[in-house]
Amino acid sequence: MKSLFKRFLLLFILATSVVSCVENNKPNYEYMPNMYRTVPYETYGEYPVFENGQEAKLPVEGTVSRGWMPYPYENSAEGYAAAKENLQNPLPYTEDNLAEGKQLYTIYCAVCHGDDGDGQGILAEREKILGVPAYDDAGRNITEGSVYHVMYYGLNNMGSYASQTSIEERWLIDHYVMNLKDQLAGNPEREFEVETNRFNEAENLIPAVNADKEMVSKETSTTGEEEENQNEE
Repeated sequence: MKSLFKRFLLLFILATSVVSCVENNKPNYEYMPNMYRTVPYETYGEYPVFENGQEAKLPVEGTVSRGWMPYPYENSAEGYAAAKENLQNPLPYTEDNLAEGKQLYTIYCAVCHGDDGDGQGILAEREKILGVPAYDDAGRNITEGSVYHVMYYGLNNMGSYASQTSIEERWLIDHYVMNLKDQLAGNPEREFEVETNRFNEAENLIPAVNADKEMVSKETSTTGEEEENQNEE
């Protein structure tokens, strides 16, 4: 009995000692610290535990950022010619879109191309840059596609505006540039369209290069499948 009492007393003293040493401001002893604390890798740091020693991983090949679609025309003379001939503005030509395009044009373009598109912007008047052609220059013969292509890649002294503007903003500017071209050329005012659908998705703003061919191919394929089904029946 005395032995049992001594053991109980010893355990009580031990438990009291352990509890009395606890500090509420500090955590208990961590038996597996790696389960509680992650290694503080620095962003873009180099560490041997990662593939190629690079902390920041590159996107998977073929990954497309949300809200962005690849531009199918390459930055070359051939790409420019193809865009000039085939690429068309997918946004409806409405009064609101033209007004938005004018605001964006004033911000990004007028300083060089001028408020009227005659190439007499502030920088040209101050002779900071020279040789900015007017939009109705017969040697250029700009189109909706060529205007967008140049905004996307840049041309000669003009740099790319792909990083400063969104896909939709470039198409809005495109409408206003073509409007200025018609004014300079004395063409009749283009009639506004009735806006039936607002292009909210970027994939609708960049028509595929072979969109018509793909559509024909799909229709042909569908027709063929229907014929086969009818024959089977």
